[in-house]
Amino acid sequence: MKKTVFLLLLMSFSSIKAQEKLKTPPYLKVGDTIAIVAPAGILKNRKETIKKAKKLVESWGLKVVLGKNIFNQNNHFAGTDNERCQDFQDALDNPNIKAIWAARGGYGSVRILDLLNFTKFKQNPKWIIGYSDITAFHNHIHNLGFETIHAMMATSLEEKSEEIIETISSFKKALFGKNLTYKITSSKYNRTSSNSVQATSTEIKGQIIGGNLAILTSMLGSESQLSTENKILFIEEIGEYKYAIDRMLQSLKRANYFTKVTAVIIGNMSAVKKNSTNWGSSIEQLILDVVPTDIPVFFDFPAGHEADNRALIFGRNIALKVSNYQYAVVFEE
Repeated sequence: MKKTVFLLLLMSFSSIKAQEKLKTPPYLKVGDTIAIVAPAGILKNRKETIKKAKKLVESWGLKVVLGKNIFNQNNHFAGTDNERCQDFQDALDNPNIKAIWAARGGYGSVRILDLLNFTKFKQNPKWIIGYSDITAFHNHIHNLGFETIHAMMATSLEEKSEEIIETISSFKKALFGKNLTYKITSSKYNRTSSNSVQATSTEIKGQIIGGNLAILTSMLGSESQLSTENKILFIEEIGEYKYAIDRMLQSLKRANYFTKVTAVIIGNMSAVKKNSTNWGSSIEQLILDVVPTDIPVFFDFPAGHEADNRALIFGRNIALKVSNYQYAVVFEE
């Protein structure tokens, strides 16, 4: 009997903890310093890109420091695990650095995640910024109790300038604490209930979490795995076959990612590979077939591996305001 009561109390505590408001690192102001580091893929022949990124944030009145190992090369990676870890650790520990901006993703963040010490970060939290492979940091730091920014990286500046206007603008707004609100044209695949494709007027609230599908799946079973209870889950992906996307979604489903989630937002599903055997449905229908029918799903949010990559503050409460023709994503201030 006592054991049962203890388990119930523990479950209740876990549920309450899942709903706690995450801590917001200080927004940046003119004169603050941002560090650009490369925690994953190699930055081969990209010194001009990094200079461009440095010039961009300096135009906002910020100071920039580069990780001392940022241009190191170790086969696939921007230096050895220890070198990449050292740059990230230095930025975490330096109280004068107010944000850590990933130069690029690729692969490699998970290899240094458990080498890092977040003690000083917890005392002086700062924004961690990036997407794709940086999802590993977003997940892990979310579980430490802090918000992060899912947004462009330095190499995003290699896109055509006219195509990244909103990408840059939303990144700057998130960094400086300006309000983020997006209005997205409704997809015919949007689902707000099991009985209707679209609702006349609906509002869904919750804390937004998530990131790259492959990285979310790779976090399963670790201390970096997310709890999705009463959360709004965002997912994006690039360069996968439909069967691989289905496999990853099925893995998340079996790990109860969709059991108590409030809603799912689908960002860019880019460069889906064509398999020799036809899958038989659209990527949208594939997703709808995996996510339980009572869970609202919204498509075409401009975030992920396309030039138009709008900033999201992970761990922040948002309101999804749905009408016949559009849905709005409004971030709580």
